[in-house]
Amino acid sequence: MVDAGVTVIASLISPFRADRDAARELFDDGQFFEVHVDAPLAVVESRDVKGLYKKAREGSLPLFTGIGSPYESPLNPELRLNTAELGPSEALQQLLMVLDAR
Repeated sequence: MVDAGVTVIASLISPFRADRDAARELFDDGQFFEVHVDAPLAVVESRDVKGLYKKAREGSLPLFTGIGSPYESPLNPELRLNTAELGPSEALQQLLMVLDAR
């Protein structure tokens, strides 16, 4: 899709820098745009409507990202959205502004 000129957005948890770096290597310079949707763990846990973090802390999900398995924050993402300070609409507006400028 990128080769056809389409902007592709993939939303996922990618906890390891090496995996994100490997994904970036698949694209030409400027084609891979990393957005770090960031929030402190306590904020993320407070938003956990499915109770997954609670289960992870109880040991039911032993390799849960951020609890039993590490999360390596991006060192230099093209955009960092601190969702502890930004609401969804504000975060979207920042993303759209950056993409529009590119």
